[in-house]
Amino acid sequence: MSRDQIHVSADKRLARRFASSGAKSLVDETFAQYLDQADQLARFRDEFALPTKEAVWPELYAKYHGDVTLEEQQPAVYLAGNSLGLMPKTTPALLQQELEVWSKYGVLGHMQHTYQRPWVRIDEHVTKALSKIVGANRTEVACMGSLTSNLHTLFTSFYKPTPRRHKIMFEGKAFPSDQYAFASQAALHDYPASSLLRVEPRLGEYTIRTDDILKIIEEEGESIAVICFGAVQYYSGEFFDLEAITKAGHAKGCLVAFDLAHAVGNVPLSLHDWGVDFACWCSYKYLNSGPGGIAGIYVHERWADKHRLQGWWGHNVETRFAMSSTFDPIPGAGGWQFSNPSVLDVVALMSSLEIFKKAGRIAPAKLGGGQQTPSELPILGALREKSVEMTLFLETLLKASRYYLPINKLSKGPSDAASFTIITPADPERRGAQLSLLFEPVEAMVPIFERLREGGVLGDERRPGVIRFAPVPMYNTFGDCWKAAQVLEKALKEYPAWLKERNEELAVQAAAKQRRAEKKVVGGRTELEDGVRRS
Repeated sequence: MSRDQIHVSADKRLARRFASSGAKSLVDETFAQYLDQADQLARFRDEFALPTKEAVWPELYAKYHGDVTLEEQQPAVYLAGNSLGLMPKTTPALLQQELEVWSKYGVLGHMQHTYQRPWVRIDEHVTKALSKIVGANRTEVACMGSLTSNLHTLFTSFYKPTPRRHKIMFEGKAFPSDQYAFASQAALHDYPASSLLRVEPRLGEYTIRTDDILKIIEEEGESIAVICFGAVQYYSGEFFDLEAITKAGHAKGCLVAFDLAHAVGNVPLSLHDWGVDFACWCSYKYLNSGPGGIAGIYVHERWADKHRLQGWWGHNVETRFAMSSTFDPIPGAGGWQFSNPSVLDVVALMSSLEIFKKAGRIAPAKLGGGQQTPSELPILGALREKSVEMTLFLETLLKASRYYLPINKLSKGPSDAASFTIITPADPERRGAQLSLLFEPVEAMVPIFERLREGGVLGDERRPGVIRFAPVPMYNTFGDCWKAAQVLEKALKEYPAWLKERNEELAVQAAAKQRRAEKKVVGGRTELEDGVRRS
């Protein structure tokens, strides 16, 4: 099913479901409950460990609620999966199996394995699913390393600057680690900071128009060596048009790559068909592999023989242990691997990918719902459909807030109140499972974020002034979205009182500071001593 088929009908399906729900309005909790009852992916929530309300901020619960109650032991509203995905409940058991094999066989676990996962081929247990998720051939994907190290590894092969073509083009607010990598790559080749070509939003806007990106490629393309955008922009949540960027870049002779950290497992990708040259990603966000989990790379098959840094694990697996002094690379992306991957990290990723496989067997409602054979469906089919609908539902709830303002009116809100807008594109085709809320004044974000945590809602803060909500279709519910909107509304309502209390505290502190200043030494004596002496 095409992206258009999923997206165009999302608002219509939501409207039809509302008509059947018996709810009084779109923001009625009854409607959220109705949507959850009809959710064919709802059962997967039980396959993840959910933090409790008390765990979201134990200090606050101790301060405001005293002893932990039964209510506070209920699941929190976890909307931070774009920062760290939740743990599948099967992960501890799978990790324990590997520890058991290690204990039983020692080094022999590379060849002998109680659970048929010999370590010499451990990465092969995840590459098939990863290749399907990113829309690539199996030989174009490898499971290895960490995001930034993989970015450096790929740039070593692909970034070959010349005096004529040396620029690296990327979005202006790229994730800092990417910016550091680009800057250091240019510097290592003795090119100045002017080789870094940042693409910024227009004045007063927070996302980058595709037309502006394509225009810069057309104008600057002859000097650009590599274009490398974050496929989904971490701060704004904008999903760039990867196909259009790739086509435009290639037309000007540029290599085109993407950081998929916030895209993999979140939005539909077709890297091979789009002709993307290379890409890399981490797996601990939407792929739920755990903090610092193993990452991955993609290299288009046209570059299978590209020169690269060489390492033992990139050698032909059939002769790897023959210890040849001549490198015989694995065909495709696998040849970029260096050392043997952490078995525990790979198995943690495998735990989540098994759930993706099961979810991938469910047909989207557009196709009638129910089960189909995995080969018939894109792995994110039903997940993407739910993601679009859930994000749209959350957006509807947020825009119904009395504190919501359109972007062009944000600074016109009351000075003693906090307002917010949504800087993530409204078009479902230009976003994933994320809405970025920008607050005015920006310093209001901190106390509001604290009030959200106090209320058992965990999003993700990104300064300046943004709270990100990520309704992940694998484990979040429409009810989660409704609760988050309610807690946010309460936090915004209480902001003026908080601001007044803070200002009073600051006034008290300022008065105390003034009194201390008046007692400072004057000519070697305190003012009090000087007064007594004069008398």
